[in-house]
Amino acid sequence: MLSRIAESLFWIGRYVERADATARILDVHVERTLADPWVDESAVSTSLLSVMGSPLEPGRTVGRRELLELLAHDPVSPSSITGALGAARENARRARETVSGDMWESLNTTWNALASGQWRAASPHRFFSWVRERTAVVSGLVDATMSRDDSWHFFVLGRSLERADMTARLVDTRAVSGTGSQWPLLLRSTGAYEAFLRAYHGSSTGAAGEAHAAEFLLLDRLFPRSVVNALEVAEACLDALDPVPRRVGYTEDARRVVGMARTRLEFQSPEDLLADLHEQMRLVTQACSAASEAVGMRFFPVAGAVSWTAGRS
Repeated sequence: MLSRIAESLFWIGRYVERADATARILDVHVERTLADPWVDESAVSTSLLSVMGSPLEPGRTVGRRELLELLAHDPVSPSSITGALGAARENARRARETVSGDMWESLNTTWNALASGQWRAASPHRFFSWVRERTAVVSGLVDATMSRDDSWHFFVLGRSLERADMTARLVDTRAVSGTGSQWPLLLRSTGAYEAFLRAYHGSSTGAAGEAHAAEFLLLDRLFPRSVVNALEVAEACLDALDPVPRRVGYTEDARRVVGMARTRLEFQSPEDLLADLHEQMRLVTQACSAASEAVGMRFFPVAGAVSWTAGRS
């Protein structure tokens, strides 16, 4: 398939997942600040921006309203919900001959609702719930209408790398949270609470509950939003896109980076992960970024600029 089509599908997967995960992270943040009157809202918002890869200039602080403007409603930044969904819609327009009509209409309708400005006046929780519903519709249409060929693998590869990255960032927000245990709230924000209770047959409170929740969100191989599951899916997509058997190692940097990130998590205990949570999640986000760059170099090469020179007389 054309590299531009593959690149568009890869980034649609990333942007749709980014919008969904950012909505989940912001929903958790707003609920925390409302539930805990003693939390330093400016400090937590500034730390959250740093975790999300949008650090502020030294000495500058932001409140809830500024945070929502930066991460929810900014139409230009690809790190915001509105910017990410706009970028997904633009990539779908470029790949219009490949994506299904239902998928295009869903992305286009979502973007038109955002561009109208009607959601700026809505409550944050209502807006975030709507975003999660719209991104779920897009993902469902992809799974229901796309053949399981290279197009689908590129979309799922982008979605999986972004999911591992954003779940790591969501877990990392615990390190910058207010007082009290935040694991039940994090489990609910990822839709994992009921699945967690079924897996561990108990509560998510206390030291043991925190260790189990970390284990579930980071290491569970069956829950689709866990970091390890997302990395495993990304590895499977990379194998499908380049199925040539190899006797020694991996020539692709993306496959190697993803595999190293997965094994680093899988061979650590939840207690060790909790003891150095921020650094471990930073390594995951770095690995996802490096893998994304490697995928671009391997599958979406950019031709050099054409240089015109004067002919000889």
